[in-house]
Amino acid sequence: MLNGHFESAGASIEYGAAGCLFPVDDLNATVYQYRDAQLALDDVDGSNVIVVAPTSLATSYFLTQHAPTAISIESLSPAAQTEIGAALEAPLDTFDLIQIGKWNRDRPNHSLAEFTNA
Repeated sequence: MLNGHFESAGASIEYGAAGCLFPVDDLNATVYQYRDAQLALDDVDGSNVIVVAPTSLATSYFLTQHAPTAISIESLSPAAQTEIGAALEAPLDTFDLIQIGKWNRDRPNHSLAEFTNA
């Protein structure tokens, strides 16, 4: 299962403030998706990750449908770094990655047999 840093993230930015990151396929930056994103995120502490947060039902739907993605902050253009940095309270250079997309938590696999005595 994919592990993201939504609960341990060092910062979050609203979807609207992250407009320079979309569409991700057009970015001239180091972008990891799917399994590669998981591996990149596993290599950094959650406090060094910025997550893109939804601001409405529509942006929530968009983000949950988006491929799990991690973007290297240092590889972003100076203009994109300035735009993202303006939306943060902490200096941008204290972060390594930006996380976008739906992330599934590890959950115990429950059997229906557990509920027969309920």
